[in-house]
Amino acid sequence: MFNRRNLFTSAIAASVVAADGLLPATALAQARGGSRNASGRIRMKDSTELYVKDWGSGRPVVLTHAWPLSSDCWDQQAIALVGAGHRVITYDRRGFGRSGHPPNGYTYDTFADDLATVIAQIGLKDVTLVGFSMGGGEIARYLSRHGAKNVVKAGLVATVVPGLAKSRSNPNGVDPSFFEGIKDNLRKDRPSFLAGLLKDVFYDVTTSAKSTNPITQPVLDWSLQMAMQASLPALIGSVDAFGQEDFTADLAAVTVPTLILHGTADKPVSIELGRRAAKGIAKSKLVEYEGASHGLLVTERDRVTRDLIEFLAG
Repeated sequence: MFNRRNLFTSAIAASVVAADGLLPATALAQARGGSRNASGRIRMKDSTELYVKDWGSGRPVVLTHAWPLSSDCWDQQAIALVGAGHRVITYDRRGFGRSGHPPNGYTYDTFADDLATVIAQIGLKDVTLVGFSMGGGEIARYLSRHGAKNVVKAGLVATVVPGLAKSRSNPNGVDPSFFEGIKDNLRKDRPSFLAGLLKDVFYDVTTSAKSTNPITQPVLDWSLQMAMQASLPALIGSVDAFGQEDFTADLAAVTVPTLILHGTADKPVSIELGRRAAKGIAKSKLVEYEGASHGLLVTERDRVTRDLIEFLAG
């Protein structure tokens, strides 16, 4: 095994001569003949830097995260996927976690372009893209904006695709005033609002009490810690993104085999979205988790992991 502290210190030193791109930690780990276990930053076109984790070896999988969390929400699945022989790349979306916090740029076109930069800078081929909650929008928009040249499969876990807001294509969607209320509460008392949202809506602790892995207070504390790493402009701007974006037109670009996992008791992202996504994506498979809430990565951790590993192996 290599010394991670020395590896990362070397990477920082080496980055001084690099104009941009991933810190060389990944390349160093590979050169030493071991499985990757590295982190670093990739510079986007507007100079915003995204924090990236690159673990394992094998066919690559990129995981995008939920609002208001960070890439850490995927860690349990990421470790399992590495154990199953995959290379797993996760990153904090701009404005979230340990990534840069620019004042603007919180649109799905920008998020998709950021994903494209991550894929290009690391040089990924034959990659599977999996999005959780808000992160599913990045997957759909990436495929419609950049194509599926380097993508072999996709996954949508409790995602907002094809869109939350009320529209012509979604007459039963959420009224815009609801999202304005979220933004107002974030401005007034971000910690209290996020704590309540995570407990009562995102994880829905009452519903999750019946799950295979009920939500505990430490999980809520950990999730709030992740949420508080995000900047206020990112939290508010992203509400506009996931609250207003309509991905109906993007579904036609999702031409690769796609696994859709969705809980039937999901409060913030109704099961109807999963069903609509499945109808709009030609090569999709919808797996409904009966009685499961939104926070599937925790509440149905083992089942999500098994379903992903089986899908990737197929």
